[in-house]
Amino acid sequence: MSLVSLIVVLIVVGVILWLINNYLPMDGKIKSILNAVVVIAVVLWLLQAFGLLTSLSAIRVGG
Repeated sequence: MSLVSLIVVLIVVGVILWLINNYLPMDGKIKSILNAVVVIAVVLWLLQAFGLLTSLSAIRVGG
């Protein structure tokens, strides 16, 4: 994945999170949980994209 596509994805995720925070009426606790989940997911995705986290594909959810 090229650096340009990484930056584009980060910008899109940031804009979507900003839109959700500003225009969807939610409780403050729910917004902070949502923000934390998105930030953690983006950090894990970046670590995997740069090859620093290779075991992420081995994680299975469910059965």
